Amino acid sequence: MPDGWTWDETLFAATVRELLRPGGVLVHVAELKGGEAAGETRWPRVPYGDVARLVKEYLGPVRRAGRGLLPRGTPGGEAKVFREAGFLGPERYVVPGAGELERGEDDVVARVFSLSSSAPGLFGHRVAEFEAELRELLRACSPEGCFTERAPDTEVFVWRTP
Repeated sequence: MPDGWTWDETLFAATVRELLRPGGVLVHVAELKGGEAAGETRWPRVPYGDVARLVKEYLGPVRRAGRGLLPRGTPGGEAKVFREAGFLGPERYVVPGAGELERGEDDVVARVFSLSSSAPGLFGHRVAEFEAELRELLRACSPEGCFTERAPDTEVFVWRTP
């Protein structure tokens, strides 16, 4: 794809459509972005804005997606791609998150490294330096190393074959 995304959505949708029997389904599950916890919390919120700025300092302003780059952000248009492949739908469901969660410093570091846009391998020989600076940032926000975070809602799209 021109964006450097790591896979071809059109090929994926067509291939899955061919593999499914009539009446089969493709289920796309994703974290629903947005939604901050409201009001006072026991611990500070995870400073994701500051974390994102730190990642950009190390990796540059263009968002990563594994080995690819996303100069214009994450590609959209999945609905069009799935419909063109012959899927019907989608049916959309939202599963509410579990409310507010307490996270430790290690949890936050693990989450940052679990993202394709900030996976450890992207930092190369500077990964230890990045992690040390990330932990310093987190301790400045919460010396106890504890944070409150709203568990994200989950968005589920069900695409059916005719």
